[in-house]
Amino acid sequence: MSRPDVTPHLELTDVSKVYRGGKHAVDGLSLRLGPGLLGLLGPNGAGKSSLMRIVATVTRPSSGRLTYRGADVLAHPDLLRRELGFLPQDFGVHPHLTSREFLSYLAAAKGLPARAARARIDELLALVNLTEAVRRPLGAYSGGMLRRVGIAQALLGDPSVIVVDEPTAGLDPEERVRFRNLLSVLAEDRVVLLSTHIVSDIESVAGDIAVLAGGRLLRRGSPEELLRGQAGRVWEVLVDAGSVAAVQQHFVVSRMVRTGDGRVRLRLLADGPPTAEAVPVAPDLEDAYLGLVRSAPAGPAFAPSAAAARPGVRR
Repeated sequence: MSRPDVTPHLELTDVSKVYRGGKHAVDGLSLRLGPGLLGLLGPNGAGKSSLMRIVATVTRPSSGRLTYRGADVLAHPDLLRRELGFLPQDFGVHPHLTSREFLSYLAAAKGLPARAARARIDELLALVNLTEAVRRPLGAYSGGMLRRVGIAQALLGDPSVIVVDEPTAGLDPEERVRFRNLLSVLAEDRVVLLSTHIVSDIESVAGDIAVLAGGRLLRRGSPEELLRGQAGRVWEVLVDAGSVAAVQQHFVVSRMVRTGDGRVRLRLLADGPPTAEAVPVAPDLEDAYLGLVRSAPAGPAFAPSAAAARPGVRR
């Protein structure tokens, strides 16, 4: 299908969402999105799902503006809805329908012509690897298969804006790679907003990343820009297994690997060497993410407890 002549672009300006009790799920957030994929990273409770529902016109913000192609979406939500594909985190289905019946029902609700809908549904079922399961009721599908049905429904109308919230939950590794590759292709001329807390889902497809915490935008930039922010702050150190908890009290530990001899190799974030034996290493995107959402306390350098000091801390 041909894409609209006007380049799609979304803009959120000072958007907030406050729930009962005064909880700010989204707090004064501004973003501009053009064609391409923006990866939205943040811990659980960061406000990602609330933001996605606002962009998908499911939830109205408490304040702020949302525009699409320069038009006010809050006043005229259908301007965005007719060009939108949305996969929410919690996606419900009709368990007695087959995948083809369910997608046909949604296509009719979107006003798609029957003949075009049938061809599109067959194309999408093949795309998400469900062709062989089309005659089975959705109630017999696994969680991963249902997630693939959700992906298919989000793409039904050949949308110009695609909003997907935790899309790879329940997918096996091969399916996750397939879906990430699909999003990369779709993002060439569409606005794609991908929300997840799985760093690997972002680093393989997103050249533009926004990190949220507490409903606020902490940083937006390319992976390279986020990595530069943690340069010189990532270290590896070898400790006794009994010393791990003490290290975690003072530093953000991004990874730990047991060496098989009673010791653990830790990867951690610190402004300076946590021990004399610590080895500096290049940051990866997970380090950058953790460094933004969890600032490492500026506590004293770690020293092993007397009980754990037999082998001590080694390179």
